[in-house]
Amino acid sequence: MVAFIVRRLWQAALVMLVMSLLVFLGVFVIGNPVDVLISPDATQDIRNRVIAQYGLDLPIWQQYLHFASNLLHGDLGRSFVYNMPVSQLIASRFPATMELAVIAVLLASLIGIPLGIYAGYKPEGWTAKVIMALSILGFSVPTFWIGLMLIMVFAVQLGIMPAGGRGETVSVFGIPVSFLTFDGMRHLILPAVNLSLFKMSMMIRLAASGTREVMLTDTIKFVRAAGINEWTILRRHVLRLISIPLVTVFGLELGSTIAFAVVTETIYSWPGLGKLIIDSITSLDRPVMVAYLMLVSLMFITINLVVDLAYAVLDPRMRHGGGK
Repeated sequence: MVAFIVRRLWQAALVMLVMSLLVFLGVFVIGNPVDVLISPDATQDIRNRVIAQYGLDLPIWQQYLHFASNLLHGDLGRSFVYNMPVSQLIASRFPATMELAVIAVLLASLIGIPLGIYAGYKPEGWTAKVIMALSILGFSVPTFWIGLMLIMVFAVQLGIMPAGGRGETVSVFGIPVSFLTFDGMRHLILPAVNLSLFKMSMMIRLAASGTREVMLTDTIKFVRAAGINEWTILRRHVLRLISIPLVTVFGLELGSTIAFAVVTETIYSWPGLGKLIIDSITSLDRPVMVAYLMLVSLMFITINLVVDLAYAVLDPRMRHGGGK
């Protein structure tokens, strides 16, 4: 297991190196931040000073080496627009995105997995058919349209939910959270539901197909022959046998939700990383764009490592195989 972890960490370091190069080169070719940083009326001397201040006059390979050196020392650069360290800027926005993503994925899992297991356990029932039909609807309807409809119904027509913002927050170990206050929870419900619907549909279909497949195996037949009741079979055997793909989806969907909550955060004016990256792209704030993409890469690599370790815990065969 130790050798496996060391090998995966080495692979992760190589992936991060390649991603840093690709991200830096990709962002470098998107526009010219000088046009945003400097007024068109500025003199050439002022333009030259600003360009030299941000190192934009250096060859691209020197800019990358400077960026990579700072990155190894934990320095993500300084925002062109906000004029503050990018690490502080991201740290101020990350808790809001993390809170929204975790609530959305938990909501999708706690609702989607039981519904999927039920649909796979009784696939011929009308309830199962309704569940599967709704899951298809969740895949088909665009997220932005659902978000707008939720605002129209619950915020505009009924007036029982706020249309945007994060609401009141409380500090927990220095981190602001909104789900612990009534006002914050009211602001959190609509964006969390909107963000969770696609994930919920995926959980339903994955759990349903896994349950249907497991129910036909000899393992379940032997357990039934032993006289164990159906609830125990579903809880102890079926859920355990389908847990590995569910863990994979949970981990990857958590990462993708954090990384790509841009639409939901924009619709609901949620002050997270999604809204920050949209503003940064608009203003060509290169340091923020690069730091955000590097953070997403690191997050997916970390989640993949955690998922692999979870496999070893859930499946003894993989644990024994990892020790060879």
